[in-house]
Amino acid sequence: MRTTFIKTLTERAVSDESIYVVSGDAGFGVFEDYKALYPGRYINSGIAEANATGYAAGMAMAGFNVFVYNIIPFVLYRCFEQVRNDICYQRLPVTLVGIGAGLTYAPGGMTHYSVEDLSLCLALPNLTVISPADGIETRAAVDYAVQSEAPVYIRIAKSGEPVMKDVRENGILSPGVIRDGEGIAVVAYGSIVAEAVQAADRLKDSGIRPKIVSLPTIQPLDMESLDAVLSNTEHVIVLEEHFRHGGLYTRLLERFSEAGISRRIYPMAIPNRFIHAIRNQAGMRQMFGIDSDSVIKKIKEISKIIG
Repeated sequence: MRTTFIKTLTERAVSDESIYVVSGDAGFGVFEDYKALYPGRYINSGIAEANATGYAAGMAMAGFNVFVYNIIPFVLYRCFEQVRNDICYQRLPVTLVGIGAGLTYAPGGMTHYSVEDLSLCLALPNLTVISPADGIETRAAVDYAVQSEAPVYIRIAKSGEPVMKDVRENGILSPGVIRDGEGIAVVAYGSIVAEAVQAADRLKDSGIRPKIVSLPTIQPLDMESLDAVLSNTEHVIVLEEHFRHGGLYTRLLERFSEAGISRRIYPMAIPNRFIHAIRNQAGMRQMFGIDSDSVIKKIKEISKIIG
């Protein structure tokens, strides 16, 4: 995803001279082509995240299309006041690109995890929040951000994520069906969508056909399209590499309740507590019960309830 983001932005910068990248001493070894083509449009602000965010806001006010790049703890957590006041409050067209969604940087520890970032972002008015599942969705997210006149936050994993679907028919703001099915749906976002797809593929011989839905844009939430996609499913699993409270599960509970939708929702997420375990990402997903084996187990449990 990271490579796709940089490649797409480099391509778009050819025809859009307003595009600038502000990096907080990050991106070494991956922005070389961009810097060679546009040496004056790449700014390394150093280890000064609050200053970088304020600087990007000022550039946006002057008419530039700014992409702030860093790992999520530095692009969002350390400078949250500036994100809130300088960018979102003033509704400026700055795109925050955060690397290391969820447990991507395992086993780096809690300081490097991004498992509560949605809780912060969903509380910020004016901010579009996109968490693509693969390179196809990442490209669509960048294309959306380049044209956006308001703030955008794109949270992506690091690299090497498999492509879920070759084409995204209905744009990045709406849900996309990755595997069709009925009765049970798994709604997810980010790289963990791959775990749901693996689960569905492994269940083929059992006769159970869960629908797998990628929902990359979490704010604003396209409830009309999501409701249509889930029309033949009464049971919805929300799979996320994020804390259970404050993420998509919480948002869907709220929105379904407001709309009077009676679907049963099951969370598969990380408990809201600090993480002290040290494992790689696959091991962390297994430990928290958000890997493909756990998804299969949950689907089978629900299938017994349905009968």
